Amino acid sequence: MSVRRLVTTALASTALAFTSLGAVTVTATPAAADPCGFYETSADAFYNHCASDTRVVIQVRVALAPDYERCVGPGKTWLGSASKIQGAHYVGRTC
Repeated sequence: MSVRRLVTTALASTALAFTSLGAVTVTATPAAADPCGFYETSADAFYNHCASDTRVVIQVRVALAPDYERCVGPGKTWLGSASKIQGAHYVGRTC
């Protein structure tokens, strides 16, 4: 076997090994933590304030009702049903 063919075969085998490892890593990774900011599940709406030392004011957008502001602390805050809450965002001030 020529040196060139040996190198090509070795590189192909290495690429295949890395690809296989990548696939295993992806499937073995635990579920991601809740994202920062507004997010929804199939049934509920949440705001996750990721800082650990502040409380912030968010504006909550509501379907067929007035929007409102709310003070939230660190961590996940339940806002209501995903069918009623259209979004939420940080308004730029603490509380």
